[in-house]
Amino acid sequence: MKDIVKHKLKDVVIPDMVKVRQTFDCEYIRDIEEAVTEQLSKSHIIDTIKPDMRIAITCGSRGISNINVMIKQMVEIIRSKGAHPFMIPAMGSHGGATALGQEAVLEELGITEAFCGCPVLSSMEVVKIGETSEGHDVVIDKNAAEADGVIVVNRIKAHTGFVAPYESGLMKMMTIGMGKQAGAEICHQLGPSHMPKMIPLIGNVILEKANILFGLAILENAYKKPYKIQALTKNEIRKEEPGLLREAKKLMPRLLFDNIDILIVDEIGKEISGNGMDPNVTGRFLSGCVAKNIHIKRIVVLGLSKKTKGNAVGIGAADFITKKVFNSINLDTTYPNAITSTAINTVSIPMMLNNDEEAIKAALKTCNVAREEKRVVRIKNTMRIDEIYISSCMLEEAQHNKKILVIGKKLKMQFDKSGFLV
Repeated sequence: MKDIVKHKLKDVVIPDMVKVRQTFDCEYIRDIEEAVTEQLSKSHIIDTIKPDMRIAITCGSRGISNINVMIKQMVEIIRSKGAHPFMIPAMGSHGGATALGQEAVLEELGITEAFCGCPVLSSMEVVKIGETSEGHDVVIDKNAAEADGVIVVNRIKAHTGFVAPYESGLMKMMTIGMGKQAGAEICHQLGPSHMPKMIPLIGNVILEKANILFGLAILENAYKKPYKIQALTKNEIRKEEPGLLREAKKLMPRLLFDNIDILIVDEIGKEISGNGMDPNVTGRFLSGCVAKNIHIKRIVVLGLSKKTKGNAVGIGAADFITKKVFNSINLDTTYPNAITSTAINTVSIPMMLNNDEEAIKAALKTCNVAREEKRVVRIKNTMRIDEIYISSCMLEEAQHNKKILVIGKKLKMQFDKSGFLV
């Protein structure tokens, strides 16, 4: 079979590639501690903290830039009010859906007792605090339920599976993050199409029944740096989060080219995107959500990131991978996420080729484009799309775009003797 595939692809020509730099809004917060202090110092925020209160701070699994610095500053402010803060992992089924696994995730993010100055209380045990109007159980982390107050911390950003007023943010942190494995399953049980309804449905019960003091919303720019930090009261979470989401979407990085034939992604991973590679960049929403103005015919994935530790959620959005990628997949960490979310197509295995060269050639041969030279883009991952490679036929378009700077020369892709990119 190896020789047959190689023979069928032998006449496929891989175009020359050119390195370019895409530019986005680069404004960001330079003094993070000052920004956190300013927000928490607002009277209607700081006055929710009383002496001797035990206060839980939610900590998620996403790689929010400088999140440990933000948490540390919050801890110092809470302690200055005579209260006793502690941190809880709020990440649904991540970390292998175990207490030790979730604590390890926080440690990798620099969120530790030694750095932040307060303990991490990690447990998968939940407490039922109510029901939705439709009869769904509403559960939250046991340690959070027993606290005198909870501060919800999360980044506001576009979700990777649906479009709605509340996507990834404070509402989702309460429903799925604080809900742990059990809460995540309740929220996901009807499938991705119901998530736009389930998140606020459950989230509003938590706002009413749990001791939520306030939320800290974080927006990042296209370069993963903090752009805005805003404290929100319980009522403001309901009212203000949709507007912050719209603002966050305007800041998102994207590929500044239309009608891409082949997208080559060097690596995918859970720390890069909840779906391994962000569908807001690739256009591949496996939930059935339609991406506007993103037209990519074939996607080739060449690797998993080191930090994902074999979790290949999102691999199902690719058309081609290599056998090397397949062999690096840890099904024991990959499948629990898919089962919890019920989005099993995210872990479907694409066509496997012997090496990078064959995978790229197979994508070129099957993309059903009549023009001689295909429009090819290569990226490191969907989080890093400032410096990318484009095929030479796209060079003139790049030169006429003020947001794109050509920084390289035309070069052929270089493969080693085994057919892997060097």
